[in-house]
Amino acid sequence: MNLNLQKGSKLFTFFCLYIAQSIPMSFFSTVLPVIMRQQNFSLEIIGMLQFLKLPWILKFLWSPAIDRSSSQLKHYKRWIFSSEIIYAILILCISFLDFHVTPLLIIGLVVCSFIASATQDIATDALAVVSFGKREKSLVNSMQSMGSFAGAMVGGGLLLLLYNKLGWGNLLPYLALFVVISLLPLLFFREKQLDEPLVKKDLPKANPDDLFGFFKQKGIWKQILFLFLYYIGLIGILSMLKPMLVDYGYNMKEIGIMSGIVGTSIGCLASFTGGFIVRQIGRHTSRILFATLTLVTTLYFYLLVTEFPINTATLHCGISLLWASYGLSTIVVYTTAMDCVRKGYEGTDFTIQTVITHLSSMLMAVGAGKLAGTFGYDKLFLTEIGVATLSLLYILTVYRTKKTGTDESGTSK
Repeated sequence: MNLNLQKGSKLFTFFCLYIAQSIPMSFFSTVLPVIMRQQNFSLEIIGMLQFLKLPWILKFLWSPAIDRSSSQLKHYKRWIFSSEIIYAILILCISFLDFHVTPLLIIGLVVCSFIASATQDIATDALAVVSFGKREKSLVNSMQSMGSFAGAMVGGGLLLLLYNKLGWGNLLPYLALFVVISLLPLLFFREKQLDEPLVKKDLPKANPDDLFGFFKQKGIWKQILFLFLYYIGLIGILSMLKPMLVDYGYNMKEIGIMSGIVGTSIGCLASFTGGFIVRQIGRHTSRILFATLTLVTTLYFYLLVTEFPINTATLHCGISLLWASYGLSTIVVYTTAMDCVRKGYEGTDFTIQTVITHLSSMLMAVGAGKLAGTFGYDKLFLTEIGVATLSLLYILTVYRTKKTGTDESGTSK
């Protein structure tokens, strides 16, 4: 029983860390496009907001510094605590500003806050990899994904509703306080909770080969292309969903409920069940199954704007399908990413792989704004059908199962 309590406590600690970084990001990513669309900003400009996430694309550049300076639990804690406190301070500073008066300053501070959250994410991911044995990695993957989706539900749903009532200045101080409170479980995290104790050692300084070494692994390029393709069939829809709802006459409260609460709660539930599905049917079959669901999702949204009546029921159906597909896909991505990390480079290798997904997502989201603004939502969704089809065909033709001599992550055994 004591062992189960320790395991539950450890999982709860990581859930808190992931949700702490996710809620503010989700809030800013949700509220800024809605505010800008209400002020008649073009879809092309709104699509450029995806560049706010640039720190999450570039975080691989400083991930070796975290790996090379962390050989004990206290080292990981130091990185996590310092970056999260900076994150909270920046959120508090933003609360004193008005987007209508100083939009550029607010956007600049949001970017800085994302740098802090990205640094916390590197250290948290590295600590997660070294804290759990191979059999339990799917559990922490579920916590990571659930933390992200629960954060999106709170940040992009509940806080959007509260923003309508409280306003910017009254809401953000509480958000900053929450970020600090979420660190409390980490205070009680001890070495004895690790599956294998960390060995104190002298680490060499970070060097460029820490990054390039990841790409030198045999068979790794299959995983890299898989990561680049797997999400983008959904990202264009996700990035344009809120502006599309505004265009169809839905207000901020309705958008918060439909996408921020209903949608992300389904994503959270899907990510929880996804861990069990991957464990039961394996990585390879899961890739195919979830990629097929992504293709079905893109087809639905194309038919939604071309054939189906657009109302609350049909939109809820599409949003539920969208977030379920996204939630399931994250489990495959995180699990296979953990399979491909080198020992001693956990933070770097896992970060590189997540950066690949962020990069492809950002490019797709920016392109989606241009595509939807110029040609309409139907052409955007038609493009997403093509991308989802390409991703599924790639998995079917390139990946092999264990019987052929490779593991399901695509790297050599």
